Amino acid sequence: MLNRLKQALQKAAVLFSRSQNTTIEQIEENLLRADVGVKYTELIIEQIKKKRGDLFEILKEELFTLLNLPAPVMDTEKPQIIMISGVNGSGKTTTVAKLAYLYSKNGKVILACGDTYRDAASEQLNVWAKRADVEIVASQKGQDAASVVYDTISKAYARAMDTVLVDTAGRLHTRTDLMAELKKIKRVIEKLKPGGPDLNLLTIDANLGQNSIQQARIFADEIGINGLILTKFDGTAKGGAIIPICNELKLPVLYLGVGEGIEDIVEFEPRKFIEALFS
Repeated sequence: MLNRLKQALQKAAVLFSRSQNTTIEQIEENLLRADVGVKYTELIIEQIKKKRGDLFEILKEELFTLLNLPAPVMDTEKPQIIMISGVNGSGKTTTVAKLAYLYSKNGKVILACGDTYRDAASEQLNVWAKRADVEIVASQKGQDAASVVYDTISKAYARAMDTVLVDTAGRLHTRTDLMAELKKIKRVIEKLKPGGPDLNLLTIDANLGQNSIQQARIFADEIGINGLILTKFDGTAKGGAIIPICNELKLPVLYLGVGEGIEDIVEFEPRKFIEALFS
């Protein structure tokens, strides 16, 4: 995991390379270049100035404090239901496939193809399902997405599955009709499993940096997101944006997408993330 993270963070890590001559001013400049943002850069620098010791060790601890948000507690009752939403192009369906592969190592997984808008969405997810060697409930274009989710969860209970992953159609946060569909899907999940979904995750393209905060806030307000997945993390120098994103939204980052392969996803652990960033 650590090696994969180090590779993914190569662009961002350049800004956090250790040097004996590094000054507080240089750290401040590099935080801003990494898209940490003015607010959190000032907060970090203020704390560094208050403390004595190695600048980089103090910086690491300040970053850890900002990144160490509590993760949602998963219900032990099976199946665990994970709903994934996101705007178009955020890497949502690929992320669903990666999670399917990850979770299949520890149990039986079934996918719900809740994207009934996009041409060939079901076919695409079916290809990923075969790669991950998991079951899938496919859908037809124009079908009621909530009914697909209902059928999938019902099948999961009947077959004693461990995990249900619900893919949804990519949508703009400004489309009230499509946001209403997400609410309907969530209501169906809650009906079949009170308190569900166990994880209600939002995919965010890491390349957008802080620009993604407002769109993510609307998703969180509308459907009660409880965790984030930052995708395409391997291609960005804006790794620092993870700090304002999770702190402004008060939501933990649970996974990072670190490549295009089905194995290229890692659980987000603040200590390991920081270690990779400073490697």
